[in-house]
Amino acid sequence: MEIFLEYAWVLLVLIVLEGLLAADNAVVMAVMVKHLPAEQQKKALFYGLFGAFIFRFAALFLITVLVNYWQIQAIGAAYLLFISIKNIYDQKFKNGDEDEDDVEEHTKKGKGFWATVAKVEMADIAFAVDSMLAAVAIAVTLPEVGNFDIGGINAGQFGVMFFGGVVGLILMRFAAQWFVKVLHDYPDLETAAFLIVGWVGVKLAVLTLAHDKIEILPHEFPHSTTWKLIFWIVLLLIALGGWFLGVSKKKKQTEQQ
Repeated sequence: MEIFLEYAWVLLVLIVLEGLLAADNAVVMAVMVKHLPAEQQKKALFYGLFGAFIFRFAALFLITVLVNYWQIQAIGAAYLLFISIKNIYDQKFKNGDEDEDDVEEHTKKGKGFWATVAKVEMADIAFAVDSMLAAVAIAVTLPEVGNFDIGGINAGQFGVMFFGGVVGLILMRFAAQWFVKVLHDYPDLETAAFLIVGWVGVKLAVLTLAHDKIEILPHEFPHSTTWKLIFWIVLLLIALGGWFLGVSKKKKQTEQQ
């Protein structure tokens, strides 16, 4: 009974953790699919969820191997920072009015449906490793059940991580849909959304720099209370700042009409 309660408690903690991780991941997914027509947005998010499930499931089996490859987090960090900087630059320094030829050219250059799905899946790979690393750090504190291992992890601990991850994916799917709607209703929030994407990239960069094979940062730092507080406080400040500016701007536009 005591072991059951311990497993139930850790599963609850993992669900909350996955829910928190799903929030920033969902913003990234929402921003990536925002330019698509409404019907295609839902399809792209569905494929993104399906890909995320596969990557997280694979990461569970391979986490003891993947943890040795810091390049995965590094590529994810570079990718998110690139799209954040590029899109903010385009918003601020390029003409926002595009004619039909420009839109068609953008589509050919990688903003079409399947190109968007591919970008979402690339981000999912980095998120999968990040999510599973956090889950492993919590699940390994549980007592082992039986002598059966899966992917180098005790079967009981593996099961808890799996169910926590599935719940997290479901939360991410609905959160991403909500963020897409918010970005549609308040277009001026897009800059804040891309700042959050960049900040998530910074989180992956911190994870990379603390890897055992690099150790520019202390190995424990990405999982420390100090860094978690810094990350979430900055993320909330970006979100709240963007929200108030976006709502204020829309209110002024409505009054002027």
